[in-house]
Amino acid sequence: MKIAILSRDATLYSSVRLLEAAAARGHEARILDPTHCYMNITSMKPSIHYMGENLVGYDAVIPRIGASITFYGTAVLRQFEVMNTFVLNNSASISRSRDKLASSQLLARKGIDLPITAFAHNPDNIEDLIAEVGGAPLVIKLVEGSQGIGVVLAETHNAAHSVIQAFMGLNANIMVQEFIQEAAGSDIRCFVIGDKVVAAMKRQGREGEFRSNLHRGGTATLVRLTPQERSAAVRAAKIMGLNVCGVDLLRSKRGPLVMEVNSSPGLEGIEKTSDKDIAGLMIEYIEKNVGKNKSG
Repeated sequence: MKIAILSRDATLYSSVRLLEAAAARGHEARILDPTHCYMNITSMKPSIHYMGENLVGYDAVIPRIGASITFYGTAVLRQFEVMNTFVLNNSASISRSRDKLASSQLLARKGIDLPITAFAHNPDNIEDLIAEVGGAPLVIKLVEGSQGIGVVLAETHNAAHSVIQAFMGLNANIMVQEFIQEAAGSDIRCFVIGDKVVAAMKRQGREGEFRSNLHRGGTATLVRLTPQERSAAVRAAKIMGLNVCGVDLLRSKRGPLVMEVNSSPGLEGIEKTSDKDIAGLMIEYIEKNVGKNKSG
């Protein structure tokens, strides 16, 4: 097969591993920077060009689109979809996953357990907003944030009021969430491919840090999932329409709570922690599904 990997950085661990995994299974793979792609949008002969070259004959696309280029990156991916190329995650699902508020509303509607989450626009509602999530300590999140950026723990009522007021003053869209004390600065990243959790790790924030992201200096260890956690992760992925994703869970007194569904999860932490060839499993999934499409 001929596979395109959409990534702005060919040196990233995830990009390199996907390239290696594709080659190991006899495929021709190539990393393309989506910001250097441009498109001819027509019903007659849609096309994508890359630095002067017409991109033709691709069997599959693996999108590794960063949050900063979601709009343009998903437009490029959508063009591949127009050309009937198999995409590992489709453009609509990626766009949906990048909006934390819309994701939370969709998951809640489908019965997925989440931390209690509140949202408001008017500063007059700040007191009610704080009360809705059970008061301080509470977590304030930028709707468009990623990798733990734009996530603040407000430990007192006054701090919560001040931070929410400041964000609102900047016209930033924020969500306010209950703080799950018993999670103790840890979460569980479930790596889902298709209808299975293929690996999972517990991420622990460094001393004094409630965010567990590995980008923020957190550490990762192997974890054994409960059937309830496994089911929640697979259901969340399906609801979001993602074939491959990272589902982040918190262990709470009332069971697993889905915190976020990441449409472009990094491979380094999960591969090194689980000692599994996750990149290879992603290529294998493409093989099975491109084959189905062609035979159908």
